[in-house]
Amino acid sequence: MRPNARPPSVIQKRILDFIKEYTRDNGYAPTLKEIGQEIGGKSAAAAYQHVESLRVKGYLSKKDNSPRSLVAETEEQITIPMLGTIAAGSPIAVFEEPMPIAVPKSMVPQRDNYYALKVSGNSMVDDGIWDHDIVIIRHQTTANPGDIVVAIIIDEFGEGATLKTYYPRGNQIELKPKNQTMQSIMVDPENLEIRGVFKGLIRTVNI
Repeated sequence: MRPNARPPSVIQKRILDFIKEYTRDNGYAPTLKEIGQEIGGKSAAAAYQHVESLRVKGYLSKKDNSPRSLVAETEEQITIPMLGTIAAGSPIAVFEEPMPIAVPKSMVPQRDNYYALKVSGNSMVDDGIWDHDIVIIRHQTTANPGDIVVAIIIDEFGEGATLKTYYPRGNQIELKPKNQTMQSIMVDPENLEIRGVFKGLIRTVNI
């Protein structure tokens, strides 16, 4: 917040509180449409006017690399490495070119155990993970049934990474998409490595 900033109006304070609460619960900011619904069914255009006013006053900002992600200036940020791109469709390789990315500290209790990846594909859309989102991952090599995981699949062609929901199924592992138009990937446990579990995301498409 800027020094001597004008206080937000009643409706702007409501929007600011909604953005903070929504981001804390979901790991990413609400859309303008959702903000409009929160303030009495207003249009996205009306919501934009209030959001822009909050930004000008210094109560909100937008990250350069994630224009949908509104951030309350009072929320502390922490930097973690973004390691590359991961498929949420067909498996693709993760490129190891770390770059720093700022995320809300509430999403990352321990900096050293977390990293970020950019999503490519739409196989997790029913869980709210869209193409081009940035997912926050806690590094670990085990997972519980129903966890969304970074899975490394090893086959005769090498290794590929994919983002899917993890389910043990007898002597195989099901990597299940959350998109009704797509099928699961069945993998033998010896051909699978878990590299982390999904903990949140930052939306990067325009609102």
